[in-house]
Amino acid sequence: MQNPLVSILTPFKNTAPFLKACLESIINQTYEHWELLIVDDHSSDTSYEVVEAFAKKDSRIKLFKNTGNGIIEALRIAFKNSQGDMITRMDSDDIMTPEKLEVLINNLIQAGPGNIAVGQVKYFAENGVKPGYKRYENWLNQLTQNGDNFSEIYKECVIPSPNWMAYRGDLIKAGAFDHYDYPEDYDLTFRFYKAGYNCIPCNTVLHLWRDYSSRTSRTHVHYAQNYFLNIKMKYFLDIDHDPNKNLVIWGAGYKGKKIAKHLLKEKVPFDWVCDNPKKIGKTIYGKTMKSFEALKSIENAQSIITVANTKAQKQIRNYLNALELKPVEDYIFVC
Repeated sequence: MQNPLVSILTPFKNTAPFLKACLESIINQTYEHWELLIVDDHSSDTSYEVVEAFAKKDSRIKLFKNTGNGIIEALRIAFKNSQGDMITRMDSDDIMTPEKLEVLINNLIQAGPGNIAVGQVKYFAENGVKPGYKRYENWLNQLTQNGDNFSEIYKECVIPSPNWMAYRGDLIKAGAFDHYDYPEDYDLTFRFYKAGYNCIPCNTVLHLWRDYSSRTSRTHVHYAQNYFLNIKMKYFLDIDHDPNKNLVIWGAGYKGKKIAKHLLKEKVPFDWVCDNPKKIGKTIYGKTMKSFEALKSIENAQSIITVANTKAQKQIRNYLNALELKPVEDYIFVC
């Protein structure tokens, strides 16, 4: 496939201060055969006018208004009107490195269908990047460097929403933009995972991710922690849960309790263990909390580990490795 058309899907809402830099980074791409389907999600600032001025100068920029509401509806409109053989997404407040499209499309063509091209990311912020986001950036880039993104999919979203590219047919096969849930980027990542696609390794930073206090992913209810847990458990039960194994929840904090409630609602049996002496022996949601020592007597276990402490996670991982247990098949970390 020579010089395929790349469709860039971009919802936007009230990002006027950042749109010029974003659009210029797209226009200045070394790969020029692209179209931008950019959809206004009911902006109340001058965002629409900013994009409209660019669209009048460059016919590759196609501007729409969201007839529904929210990012998912905007993405559906963009995808419906796209013509590209390859599809990617861009956030209206971020910046592409000049070679982003070229690297992604070359990697994707070389690997062929059934693969997702991804790139490394770098956060930037006017007042400096906070440590938590820097840790997420480093973790994500380490996975992307080896194409191991799906190995830790139950921890956090392992494919950044504005930094992937896929064949149109693969997106359709995965059910992208049909009936998925918020957080939409995490849901799409799970759809790629469920479809059996591979992430193509990449050691190059291709996307500059802007962080600021009013960014949608930091302020909207759709990106709250409970939404992430719901997505994780929905897909775990659908894809990786083995009903022939004895399910075990490790930890009785916020996440452990949320997961327990989800499993009880779905009528999925489980044991519940923790290392907090104040909770061991007590009953929570009708389940008696057991000590970690009880794990020795639970045969053929599949564990959901909610322990957040990094040191404790390493100890748990060493313990599981000593038992020759396998990630996902025998245990998952959800934090």
